[in-house]
Amino acid sequence: MPERSPDVEGGATHRAADSFSGSAPGRRRSLRDEVLGRLVRAALDDQVAKSGRSALRVVDAGGGTGHLAVPIARMGHQVTVVDPSPDSLAALERRAAEARVTERVQAVQGDAVSLRELLGEATTDLVLCHSVLEVVDDPQVAVDAMAGVLRPGGALSLVAANRYAAVLAKVLSGHLDQARAALDAADDPAEAGPTPRRFTPEQLRGLAENAGLVVVDERGVRVFADLLPAGLADEPGATAALLDLESQASAHPKFRVLSAQLHVLARRQ
Repeated sequence: MPERSPDVEGGATHRAADSFSGSAPGRRRSLRDEVLGRLVRAALDDQVAKSGRSALRVVDAGGGTGHLAVPIARMGHQVTVVDPSPDSLAALERRAAEARVTERVQAVQGDAVSLRELLGEATTDLVLCHSVLEVVDDPQVAVDAMAGVLRPGGALSLVAANRYAAVLAKVLSGHLDQARAALDAADDPAEAGPTPRRFTPEQLRGLAENAGLVVVDERGVRVFADLLPAGLADEPGATAALLDLESQASAHPKFRVLSAQLHVLARRQ
């Protein structure tokens, strides 16, 4: 389970430890990060309300250098990052030290399918799996393992690249052969190909349901952010207006299929 990469659809980059949006290069990247940050904050707030605990135990599967984990720890939650890369985990520990949250961040070397062995059954309030299912050996096996570490009432946040949006993006960029390949991609998300997997809304929902979880929310991620003409986000008020528009459109089923990524929030009963 490699660390998320900027080359995977919607993958994350290194950023400042004091916020989700941080200081990533470019307004477009910052906008993308803030869209994801709002989603993560909403998942945390929802789980706090459901659990009655103000401090959660959170696991970031494939969390790498801690671009999500450190801001979450600054909110007062305990975060475990499970990642196979020792270099990424070393960077995570440095970032946590700089943010003075070392006591709330744990680095564990491993991958998604080993979560139960690494962390134990029913130990976690919220698992984040963002831009990881595209590259694991078997998405269902990974989701099953993540579901296994959830406490009753715990939640799993899945974010994965949207197959339909990938086709559109390739067409708009003039890569028609790649668009055809994305359109003809295997319907079974367990089948690996030469490029990272992409999922339909039905496939991503099915992974959670097959793991015995109940889907409680489905959204699109970056419905419009990747389609903006260059420079538009620099106009006064444009970023705030777009974030509000993204929030409204993300829950709309018709717009969800156009989003760069898909989000499923599922809960263990």
